[in-house]
Amino acid sequence: MKYCINPLCEARENLDDVENCLACGTPLLINGRIRLIQPLRELTENPYVRIEVFEVHDAGTRWDTVSRRRIMKVLKWGNAKNVELFERESQTLRLINHPCIPKSTIDDFFTFIPNNSPLKLRCLVMDKIEGENLQKWIQSNGRISQSLAIKWLKQLVEILDVVHQKEFFHRDIKPANIIVQPDGRMALVDFGAARRITDTYLAKLGVSGETSTSIENYEITAVVSPGYTPLEQINGKALPQSDFYALGRTFVYLITGKPLIQLPIDKKGHLIWRKAAPQIDKPFADFLDELMASFPGNRPATTQIILQRLETLPLRSKINRIINSQLFKISAAAVFCLTILGIYNALIPVRIDYLLNEGKKAQQENRFDDAQKKFRQAVSIKPDVAKLVSDFYFEQADRRNISLENAKKYYELAIKYNPQNDVAYNNLGLVCQGLRDFQCVDKSYAAVFKLKPNSWEAHYGLGNFYDDLGKYDLAEKQYRLAIQNSELALDAVSNLARIKNIQGEYDAAIETARLGLTKAKEPELKGALYKSIGWAKFEQKKYKKAKEYLEKAQKLDFQRTDTYCLLAKTQEALGEFDQAWVRWEVCLLTKSELPEVFKWRTEVLERIKLQKSRK
Repeated sequence: MKYCINPLCEARENLDDVENCLACGTPLLINGRIRLIQPLRELTENPYVRIEVFEVHDAGTRWDTVSRRRIMKVLKWGNAKNVELFERESQTLRLINHPCIPKSTIDDFFTFIPNNSPLKLRCLVMDKIEGENLQKWIQSNGRISQSLAIKWLKQLVEILDVVHQKEFFHRDIKPANIIVQPDGRMALVDFGAARRITDTYLAKLGVSGETSTSIENYEITAVVSPGYTPLEQINGKALPQSDFYALGRTFVYLITGKPLIQLPIDKKGHLIWRKAAPQIDKPFADFLDELMASFPGNRPATTQIILQRLETLPLRSKINRIINSQLFKISAAAVFCLTILGIYNALIPVRIDYLLNEGKKAQQENRFDDAQKKFRQAVSIKPDVAKLVSDFYFEQADRRNISLENAKKYYELAIKYNPQNDVAYNNLGLVCQGLRDFQCVDKSYAAVFKLKPNSWEAHYGLGNFYDDLGKYDLAEKQYRLAIQNSELALDAVSNLARIKNIQGEYDAAIETARLGLTKAKEPELKGALYKSIGWAKFEQKKYKKAKEYLEKAQKLDFQRTDTYCLLAKTQEALGEFDQAWVRWEVCLLTKSELPEVFKWRTEVLERIKLQKSRK
């Protein structure tokens, strides 16, 4: 079979012996050399699908007379930006020469007008790379081992090294754009989003050396693949290090075998993936997390640095396995115990240190009864060390990634050894909020106010508690007490402005947020206050002002989900539908527990569902 290139043709399949399409009369030999064999994507009349992809037979040119199977992408229609991206892909493939990147020449980019058609089609021919993309490969074969992951990662970084040396970066790395060839080598495809790193581009970003400022008067196209695109790229500020983020996310998919959307996310938006990849040791896991760092400056600077790090990974992994082996732990513990036992009865201070250290060790190894026994022995010898034990449990409760149940237990132990620790009571109240243990919340804050009646931190925490329950009048009362007792309670000011918006008191929300802005210094806090002003302006239908404040909020803290939701709503109101949809994607995909975000998400999902039902 041969296919007609005309996207408006009603019957595009033709027999092999036909030279012109039987339905529309368009020649089936394109540009004197190309015949369309089969579509690689479903042919559709959907106006949003602008590009068709075919496997073609290329008879060759006068410069390259070899006849072979190749790939051709056809841009059916699109605005000037779509045409620019398509032409840029052709230029990129011509300038980058690597056996694992599709090859294309200047003769492989041309235009074609079908018979009796208003369309001017743009065609890009490139070499076909045999194999299977990693999206399908993982679905068939499951997650990969660490050794294979390091091997594949090294190959891809070597390809990316050539791309970056040619002053390009890919901007759309994901499993579907990586091919595993029959010989096991990796190949990188689909350079439709690639960008050249020119002085003009850096100027548009406001980049000079290692300093970055905001874009003021330039538009830089944001290419987004949900789950694989970093926030700076969503905001139109893609850098070569954006490729490293996408690469790290790709390998999390490969080593877990799970779509990224199925993996949980912590409060800072980082993937929680290690339990889903038990075959990966800590050094390699840490390295992948570094590739996926939220801020580009925290990722490796260049491909060469990544390659150097990959060379040292096997040795670091071996050392890690030795240190974590049971034999090493037993030997280390034995040496430690023998050393301590030798001087145990000689000096009381040393004995106390030993008991404290053993208690800490037992606690960290989840031997809770042993820990309590050691600490009680230490306190019985010298009661003053009770405060040290309390401080230890406080630190245990304050660790990252600890469960709320364990944090509650550790704060209670900290209070047991030091009942005068008002901060421990305050933190216990916060933890009990997360556990929905309302009796514990009341008891903890009552203890704080007894020890420290004017504790603004406790008033703020209690306000948060009522805020989470939707008891906004009670929350407002506590926030105002926190503000009254300390000029440091600026988070309470921000939350109060948010409540005023929820209650529909938009002028009060603006006044409160502006009061906070006169004292706020941290970018995240300023972002929250600007967001509240933008929210109020939106509700007052002052959409241009709302957009101005919300964009300020986004620049100060680009990780706030509610800012993206409000920007999407504002841009829709201003008729900026393309930009609004990019913001909606971030609103829908990033983590948030705010009730207003859930409400806005529900509204837009219902709207999308309604639009689909009408089609």
